[in-house]
Amino acid sequence: MFKSLKDDIDAVFARDPAARSRIEVVLCYPGIHALVFHRPAHALWRRGWTLAARFLSQWGRFMTGIEIHPGARIGRRFFIDHGMGVVIGETTEIGDDVTLYQGVTLGGVSLNPGKRHPTLEDGVVVGANALVLGPFTVGKGARIGSNAVVLKEVPPGATMVGMAARIAGPAAVRRAPEDDCFPAYATAPGNGTEHPLLRTIDRLSARLEALEHRLLEQEERRERGTQDGAGEAERAAV
Repeated sequence: MFKSLKDDIDAVFARDPAARSRIEVVLCYPGIHALVFHRPAHALWRRGWTLAARFLSQWGRFMTGIEIHPGARIGRRFFIDHGMGVVIGETTEIGDDVTLYQGVTLGGVSLNPGKRHPTLEDGVVVGANALVLGPFTVGKGARIGSNAVVLKEVPPGATMVGMAARIAGPAAVRRAPEDDCFPAYATAPGNGTEHPLLRTIDRLSARLEALEHRLLEQEERRERGTQDGAGEAERAAV
């Protein structure tokens, strides 16, 4: 457990430039505090001490604002940034090097007692207030944009945006996290590439501008036609 905690602290330094020291991370990062509660709670859950596990996890929720069911399986170097309002359901499975931001819900939409929450493979990043709902897999290196609602399988390397979320651009298997710039808030890496949601907004803005231009042209033609018609009427009257 202590080795896992060390890895989690290292993950904070790798993905948050605001982190100044290990003692600051240990004392001031609620995502780390939530894992301090979850790791032993999960161990209790696996041993069948479910009430004790739930009680410990509820204390973690009270102290951090992050709700992680003790049955959830979480891999190494897991990072919850800011953290308030994060909910992780019982049958959730999370791989290594996964990052969640505030307000994320990894939830279920079924009352069946079996698998009902998502599986996040290695290197997934889920942006603020995103909802990932159902017993499907989010592929390795995928990104879930802020406020997205994901209800179906996500291919490896894909970026999902919108409600219900769709793939923004072609999906591709990404490189290992250590070889790539970390995509904060599930945005594009720092290579000058714009976030796909911003590209969509730019396209909509351009389309709206073109429509406004066409509307102005039609109004000008209509006014010219009205003026020409009035002139002809005056000449006919004379």
